[in-house]
Amino acid sequence: MYEQQRDQFAREGYAVFEGALVGPMLELLREQCQSFIAREDARMDDLGVDTLGITHRGRRYFANECQRQQPALRSMLFSQTMADVCRAALGDDVYFFFDQYVVKGPDNGMPFAWHQDSGYMVTYGGPPAHKPYLTCWCPLDDATAQNGTVRLVPFSKAPASRDAVVPHTKQPGSNDLVAEVDQEQAITVEARAGDIVAFSSRLLHATGSNQTDRMRRVYLAQYSPEAIVDPGTNHLRRNAIPLLRGGKQVTVG
Repeated sequence: MYEQQRDQFAREGYAVFEGALVGPMLELLREQCQSFIAREDARMDDLGVDTLGITHRGRRYFANECQRQQPALRSMLFSQTMADVCRAALGDDVYFFFDQYVVKGPDNGMPFAWHQDSGYMVTYGGPPAHKPYLTCWCPLDDATAQNGTVRLVPFSKAPASRDAVVPHTKQPGSNDLVAEVDQEQAITVEARAGDIVAFSSRLLHATGSNQTDRMRRVYLAQYSPEAIVDPGTNHLRRNAIPLLRGGKQVTVG
């Protein structure tokens, strides 16, 4: 299954799984989104701030570890659909690692700077030598150039990123980590609600600002070919719930 996506992912570091989440799973993800925006607003209220890490009130939200608070999301995270996507991208041994809602507010919702997901991992204490993991970027609304869809640089256009985590610097104001990119090599991926844009944690990518009058909502699920532990402490980083072992699905949501 998904032979074409498997080949493209291996070659370029990304693939699109069209319509993979259309139906009840998409509706579930949409139903839960607003409560996590409210959770992040409440956290900022408690601290008396409008910025918390890379979340900026009303303009851009990153709401992490949602499945821990709302177990209903596990029916999507540990579905046969996600097992099939992970098998195509990562192979026969896969662990669920992390989830979050990523929401851009309307009317100039903030862009997100060029980076590798592995750049965040390493900068914030993760193991430098971790195996590349998988990001499943799942738009809950049609993602367009106008509302800040994802842009990326395929591995064939930036070969160094396939093999290593490139340098990142912290951007004042936004708190984004930023990597140097030749943007002429980038492509824009417009995706429909219910599609999955799957890419390697080493793939350079960014998202634009939201120039529309509606939110742009995305649910992001990440999976790893290994249990990731922090160096020095050997404490588990985030989650390591097995989804596939030897190609067989071992956890069902």
